[in-house]
Amino acid sequence: MGQSEESCSTQLIDGDGEFNVAGLERFSKMVKLGECGLSYAVVSIMGPQSSGKSTLLNHLFGTNFREMDAFKGRSQTTKGIWLAKCTGIEPCTLVMDLEGTDGRERGEDDTAFEKQSALFALAVSDIVLINMWCHDIGREHAANKPLLKTVFQVMMRLFSPRKTTLLFVIRDKTRTPLENLEPVLREDIQKIWDNVPKPAAHKETPLSEFFNVEVTALSSFEEKEELFKEQVASLRQRFHLSIAPGGLAGDRRAVVPASGFSFSAQQIWKIIKENKDLDLPAHKVMVATVRCEEIANEKFASLSENEEWRLLEETVQSGLLLGFGKKLSSILHTCLSEYDMEVIYFDEAVRTSKRQQLESKLLHLVQPAYQCMLGHLRSRTLDDFKAALDTTLSGGQEFAVAARDCIQTSMSLFDEGYADVAIKQANWEPSKIRDKLRRDIDAHVASVRAAKLSELTALYEGKLNKALLEPIEALLDAAGNDTWPTIRNLLRRETQLAVDGLSQALSGFEMDQKTLNEILGSLENYARSLVEAKAKEEAGRVLIRMKDRFSTLFSHDPDGMPRVWTGTEDIRAITKTARSSSLKVLSVMAVIRLEDDPDNIENTLAVALADSGSTSSANKSISSFDPLASSTWDEVPTNRTLITPVQCKSLWRQFKVETEYSVTQAIAAQEANRRNNNWLPPPWAILALVVLGFNEFMTLLRNPLYLGVIFVAFLVVKALWVQLDISNEFRNGALPGLLSLSTKFLPTVMNLLKKLAEQGHNPTAPAAQRNPTLEPSLGNGVGVEDDSSSRVSSNVIRERS
Repeated sequence: MGQSEESCSTQLIDGDGEFNVAGLERFSKMVKLGECGLSYAVVSIMGPQSSGKSTLLNHLFGTNFREMDAFKGRSQTTKGIWLAKCTGIEPCTLVMDLEGTDGRERGEDDTAFEKQSALFALAVSDIVLINMWCHDIGREHAANKPLLKTVFQVMMRLFSPRKTTLLFVIRDKTRTPLENLEPVLREDIQKIWDNVPKPAAHKETPLSEFFNVEVTALSSFEEKEELFKEQVASLRQRFHLSIAPGGLAGDRRAVVPASGFSFSAQQIWKIIKENKDLDLPAHKVMVATVRCEEIANEKFASLSENEEWRLLEETVQSGLLLGFGKKLSSILHTCLSEYDMEVIYFDEAVRTSKRQQLESKLLHLVQPAYQCMLGHLRSRTLDDFKAALDTTLSGGQEFAVAARDCIQTSMSLFDEGYADVAIKQANWEPSKIRDKLRRDIDAHVASVRAAKLSELTALYEGKLNKALLEPIEALLDAAGNDTWPTIRNLLRRETQLAVDGLSQALSGFEMDQKTLNEILGSLENYARSLVEAKAKEEAGRVLIRMKDRFSTLFSHDPDGMPRVWTGTEDIRAITKTARSSSLKVLSVMAVIRLEDDPDNIENTLAVALADSGSTSSANKSISSFDPLASSTWDEVPTNRTLITPVQCKSLWRQFKVETEYSVTQAIAAQEANRRNNNWLPPPWAILALVVLGFNEFMTLLRNPLYLGVIFVAFLVVKALWVQLDISNEFRNGALPGLLSLSTKFLPTVMNLLKKLAEQGHNPTAPAAQRNPTLEPSLGNGVGVEDDSSSRVSSNVIRERS
């Protein structure tokens, strides 16, 4: 006899009619029933089995009686009589949940307990809920009529009237209004009362002397749960202060004090149990029921301890076991056969019922092992499928055909494997496991398919990367009139090649046209996005490109050789050409031109940025309109814009600033070259020197000594010229050159004299050791002098270096 302290409930009378004395005592102490005096009420419920009695009590009084699981079928839920304390209702209210009447578990002939429990409820309760279906009202053989007839008869014979309130709860109320149902119900109750045989003392006693009859109706709990709960909440209010005058049990009689409730209930149940007029279960049925159940329990325990079963159960945990279904079916057959042999002489209906229960318990015991086998079978089939699919695809077979063949083969193998697992005694279907296997296979196929598609897509995307990126970078670097048309042609050609290749590769997947178009469209979009991304990347380096273009054209001649600014070049024209070409780079990189739509960006930049002479400058000063004072290009969408007009203007300004130095350096180099090349005096000055210096020239011819002096002076001046590097010193101007020579002149002269003194101190080489090649020149004396001057010059040059 169980008791739950948390829910304050206990089983008052078990299914065999045994009164739980100890349990009721513990319950009374827990709810402190003895302290209530007369301020307590007892409510009970009776009605057909599976009519929702426990559900109604739990919602009405906050109890936790066990409810029937509708998904397991209609069966007996409450056995015996259970007692619990209501929550949130004053005064203290006890509620009894009775075992349902007309239950198949007890059978047609076993109605004594139903009558006894109903009589007990009427004897101890202040309020009795009669739970009945709406469709029973007005029916001659309704479920509660025989029970009420017996209750009324025995109630009058055993007990004096105590004015019990009968509250008829009509369940699953239909559209018929309660006002129409209540008169019919009251008429049925009155007929039962009138037809019940009465003792002489109560021949003329009306029904109202024994009972207060109340009627209420509730909607279906399963179909209108919310409405049912609202109606139950409303009914609950009627049980507050139920024993007060005007309450449901306001006129009750012969109330037993709460402290004596336990003993009173025991005595009432004892009197009811000893009533000879109440039929007991048929002896043979009772014995058959008890004995068959005992034998069934013995066979179940025997199989649970069976060594063969235990070994089978243990082996299954580690993997597939061949012949599992046959072995287990044999074990179950042996167990059931032994049961059949031992119960063969008992009542057929009982033994059949208990056999079914035993078989159900046995199947429930072996079901985990069966499910484990199905799990192993599913796992092995799935692994075999994965391996077969990989092998088939590696052999070069098309994906769709390979997947279809492997799926068909694997499902056939599963069906063959299940035939070895199936248990004869069970009608279990492997549909759930089979469906799960198919879902797992489909998921793996989808995963492999996605991987293959991703691999193919990545392959052709890589081809597009290789075919587009470097050529596009080279084309954008060249930045000419045909740059974007060439890029468009390149994009169309390479995209078409990639799409054709991918389309051919996807033919083996047997995908629908819509999906194929989406994949191919995605590849086309990828190629376009690749070009756009590269264009944006190159646009970020446009200033570097412009400066490189300017430097190439400005610093190199048309043959690609570095320019030497000799003074004859037109620096202005060269600068204008180089800047115009750089501006071309800017106009090409300004927007993405993957469509054939024309634009006027180049002309706009040329007008706004290129040097157009004084006339244009004058016009610009007159006009206040700036075509680059905007963040968008005319007729060019924003998503195609790489460099906005305002950014172009800023880039051009920065470009000019950073290239201005190169132009300035070229101009300075050209001017210096001109100065270096104009060291001779003008022709008229040369003519004047010839005319005026004729006499001095003749004097030199007449006196050769002067020529020697002049020659020596020439050598000294030449040595100083080379040593001081006068031409380079004056390259940056006259004043800087003079300042530099003033600091270097004296040290250079001193160094030169030192070298000459060292040469003078060296011994003269003997004539025999002289170079024979110099001998011929000794006759006229000129060769020796020339050789000396050469050595002096050479020494001076080596000293400089």
